[in-house]
Amino acid sequence: MAQVDIVVRQGDDAVVADSTESRFQLASVSKQFTAAAALLLVEEGTLLLEDPLSRWIDGCPEQWRDITLHHLLSHTSGLGHWEDYPMIDLGQWVEPSELLKTFHSVPLQFPPGAGWRYSSPAYVLVAQIVQRSADTPYRAFLADRIFDRLGLTQTFAGMPTARPNLALGHDADDQPLPTWELDVVGMGAGDVWSTANDMLTWLDALQGGRLLSEPYRTLMLTERARTGKGPAESGYGYGVFLGELNNRRWWHHSGHNAGYKTFVGHIPELDRRFVVLSNTEATTPSILEPLLT
Repeated sequence: MAQVDIVVRQGDDAVVADSTESRFQLASVSKQFTAAAALLLVEEGTLLLEDPLSRWIDGCPEQWRDITLHHLLSHTSGLGHWEDYPMIDLGQWVEPSELLKTFHSVPLQFPPGAGWRYSSPAYVLVAQIVQRSADTPYRAFLADRIFDRLGLTQTFAGMPTARPNLALGHDADDQPLPTWELDVVGMGAGDVWSTANDMLTWLDALQGGRLLSEPYRTLMLTERARTGKGPAESGYGYGVFLGELNNRRWWHHSGHNAGYKTFVGHIPELDRRFVVLSNTEATTPSILEPLLT
């Protein structure tokens, strides 16, 4: 059944609270967890933001020589988005090595650091770097270092197998849709499942420094690159868009996997947090308007 779960809070007060225990695919909102995972490893010295991609990924083409972890996290690597890789079936599992070969085969959009282009493949590579540098499966790293630590008891990453309380994706006519592949192709880019209440806890933990200490929290939540977009999303940090909403600074991210549309955001000045999780393609951006005023 198609549904939309919404939670909005200002301070300790619920402005809107219409949520269930259903777990939704977060789609690209998952990139916040990917960025946080990488920064945890930077904080402990396992990774450097200046690390070249080739330190962790074998067989990189010459044009990738100057790509760093920072470039991947800030969408300034020159890698394209899914539409630039039409040979990839987002619903089909592939060997990780074959996925890398496909990424290698597509020319960069621009030299690393010379522009901004939103890129889910870049975040797949960040997840692979986390996995290799930590010598731990990516989904297990997230569970141990982030979900369990913050008490996100209904949150997990990857294909769901037989987990309960899943809000399965639907098209705009309320017909079920097959899920995208989340263990390889979507790893790090759109692989996390969660509930509205867990995501509210996540927003509070990220803003409040419960996960990342300084300066890494600030690195994530302040502008690392200009996007060339409008004022509401004029900059990108690591895993978050930044800009101004009604003359107030905010950070946020949206997501869209087949059958799922999501949005989370935080306005620090108002201590206002909002989470929208939907498992239907019928959901449109207009649902956000009354939540943001």
